[in-house]
This record gives sequence, structure tokens and C-alpha cells, in this order.
Amino acid sequence: MMTEASSPANTVPGQHQFGPLIDQFDERADALLELLRGHPLTDRLFSTASHVGDFSMIWHAIGLTRGLFKGRPDQVIVLAALLGAESVIVNQGVKRLFRRERPTTVGDERLPVRQPSTSSFPSGHASSATFAALILMSWDGRKLGSLWMAIAAVVGISRVYVRIHHASDVVGGAVVGALLAIAGRQIAHRLAP
Repeated sequence: MMTEASSPANTVPGQHQFGPLIDQFDERADALLELLRGHPLTDRLFSTASHVGDFSMIWHAIGLTRGLFKGRPDQVIVLAALLGAESVIVNQGVKRLFRRERPTTVGDERLPVRQPSTSSFPSGHASSATFAALILMSWDGRKLGSLWMAIAAVVGISRVYVRIHHASDVVGGAVVGALLAIAGRQIAHRLAP
């Protein structure tokens, strides 16, 4: 049953672009996250994750810290270069194919975020997070890989939490990041085994 609040006239621009099932998925994910919004701990966690995911800052910081600790400056450089390539492919390539509008242009008013200049699908934060986590996992194995994937998940979810992405954008970003990581891992192991 459609209520006035959920009628097509009152939807966010860009909805129904990918179909009703995806729109339902996005709406349900947002409703679940709304149960957490407004709580100081979750607001801080996801707001911070969204900010440190900007420009892959968290992944560059992890790569630098890890590289210094392990004495592997070559891996620091390779990860940074691969993240740069991934960003260009996603933000200047894939996003231009879809041009999906974001759920909001400035995010949730309770959780200020940097206003993105690219379209919504796929999430660049989720793509770079998945990509970086899988590259790091290929060097560090499953034990630390679980940590990298947990961080990637929090960064991805944060974009839906702050309402700058649809949940399906994050799923799409994770898939794109994983696909790019297939080639990225091969390059990483050739350049910095």
C-alpha cells in the first residue's frame, strides 16, 4: 500500500531509475539505518568513516603505516598508485556511464559531509575500500585481511548512513572494487611481491 509519503510525487530525484526492486532495497536499507541515526556512537563512527574514506585517505594511511612497520616502501607506492588508477576508472569512467542522482545533494543534515562532484552509482568509497582491502589482503593473508574487509564494510555503509549514497550504490561499488582488484592484485604482486 502506497502512502502519501512514499508516492512517486514525493520521492527523491533519481529513484526508480534502476527499477522498483532496487528502490525497495534502498528504502529498506535507509529505514534500518535510520534506527541507528541520532545515536552518538553510531553517528560518530559512520560520520568519521565517511570523512576518512574521502580521497581514500584511510587506505593511504593504512598503506603508509603498514609499509613503514613492515619495511615495505615499495608496497606503499604500489598501493597509492593502484588506488589512483582505481579512482580514475570509477569516478571518470564508470560513474559517467550511469549518472545516477544521489539520495541527497548534501547528505543528512545531522551528519555533514563533503559534497561530492560525481554521480551516485557506484559508490567510489565502497569501490576503493573493497579494492584496497583486497590488495592488502593479498599481501597480508586472511588474518589481517578480515580487519581490512571490516574497515571496508564500515566505510561503504557510512555512505548510506550519511545519506550521500543509496545502498545499491554501495553494493555496486563493492562489486566494481572487487573486479578491479582482480587485475590490481596481479599488478601489485609483480611490482611489490
